[in-house]
Amino acid sequence: MPGGFLAAGTWVVDRNITVDHWPGEDMLATVTEIVPAGGGPACNFACDLKRLDPAIPVETQGLIGAGEWGDFLLNVADAHGITHPNLHRTAEAQTQMTDAYLSAKTGRRTHILFPGTGALLCPDHIVPEDSDARFFHLGLPGIHPRMDAPWGDDSNGWVTCLRRARAAGMQTNLELVTAPDETIRRIVLPCLPHLDTLVVNDSEIGALASRITVTDGVTDIAAVEVAAREVLGKGAMEVVVVHFTAGAVAVTRDGALHHPSVRVPDDQRVGANGAGDAFAAGFFYGRYHDQPLSDCLAMAHATAAASLRAADTYSGVDGAKACLDRANRWGWREMG
Repeated sequence: MPGGFLAAGTWVVDRNITVDHWPGEDMLATVTEIVPAGGGPACNFACDLKRLDPAIPVETQGLIGAGEWGDFLLNVADAHGITHPNLHRTAEAQTQMTDAYLSAKTGRRTHILFPGTGALLCPDHIVPEDSDARFFHLGLPGIHPRMDAPWGDDSNGWVTCLRRARAAGMQTNLELVTAPDETIRRIVLPCLPHLDTLVVNDSEIGALASRITVTDGVTDIAAVEVAAREVLGKGAMEVVVVHFTAGAVAVTRDGALHHPSVRVPDDQRVGANGAGDAFAAGFFYGRYHDQPLSDCLAMAHATAAASLRAADTYSGVDGAKACLDRANRWGWREMG
């Protein structure tokens, strides 16, 4: 098919660290495993797509360091067949890094970020005009101070990159990160007129719509749909997709579609790091193949379920058919 994907923005080294439990301050936990891997939405989304189908053209743009961890990330890209002529390198800072702690006791994760090169990333490092991609996937607003700040006449650098990508004829999508609600609204709301799609989680859509969508860890699906409709009305998006533990809601100008998630066996769950990126990759695999929205959501859930089988963000993902066959074997949840 003509055109592929340009995944731009955050490239980071994830040190995936499994601990027996998450300790309180001044207390002790035991590390049982450390697995370094690539991370960040530009890396995760790109790797997941190439694992779903190596034939899909995927390139990336961003900023990494000049040292050994930058070399590590280039090796990740090369191993997956991701082209990177505009993945810039600098000696001014070390490569961005995240320690992603996974508690074996609860299965919950805690991220501790070292900004490094992330503090230097700006629109000069992201040049959609140099790509012939059909889709432009960008992230993460809220952790890159130069991108989060005004750029030229634009309210922030994310707007600049999205506006230029649309002018180049690309379909645009923005990946978010967990941040204070006000930060999400301040940075992301100005981006909505420059987006063709928005794929987010239940808490992020609540932040954008100033609505409570999650209470004590339980998703209010009706509130999610209302919030998604409100956010859709604020932008140029064709569809807003919101994913959560039990499933997903996709809202278009014509209505809403619900799809349950995969019933992943407990003994297959290793870590949730990168599951949101995997969901997005599966969804856009379907969009790339011009599949119906329901099939895109099924593939999104199937890819996210596969990713749960590994501590890192992408090695649990395999071919598209294998992911979907596995999801059908495991079965689908009931959505309330």
